[in-house]
Amino acid sequence: MKKLVVYFSATGHTADVAERLAETLGADTAAIVPAVPYTPHDLDWNDKNSRSTVEMDDPTCRPAMKGKPDISGYDVIYLGFPVWWYREPSIVDTFLECTDFSGKTLIPFVTSSASGMGSIMDNIRRLAPGAKVCDGRRFDIQVSGDTLRKWAEELRI
Repeated sequence: MKKLVVYFSATGHTADVAERLAETLGADTAAIVPAVPYTPHDLDWNDKNSRSTVEMDDPTCRPAMKGKPDISGYDVIYLGFPVWWYREPSIVDTFLECTDFSGKTLIPFVTSSASGMGSIMDNIRRLAPGAKVCDGRRFDIQVSGDTLRKWAEELRI
């Protein structure tokens, strides 16, 4: 089975975990890149007017992507992103809604030092109806390659 690690990373933390996972799996990587990059001000969750807060307050918000990761040649897609407001960032919803996951296995992983998965699994199953969605897992940004390998082995994919 050919594997791809797709990730969204606003600050680089999730990208680091995604690259470690891909190396562990022998998988390719692809980034979900926003058409307009997020600035530190955009990510200020304490500011009710920051871009990320405004996006997360609107469940219909779909930020534009710069291109789209091509998953067509892959059987298994690991999807990584940070937890924002106990769910996936809205740009991940953009990716999920505009991608055909028919016949694919989709395995979410999230980065957060404290927040859990919240409504993420329900949201992903709803937004990627053609996928076989496996239960995801939260990792701290300092997760070791050994821990990632053990998790991947437990999935038996």
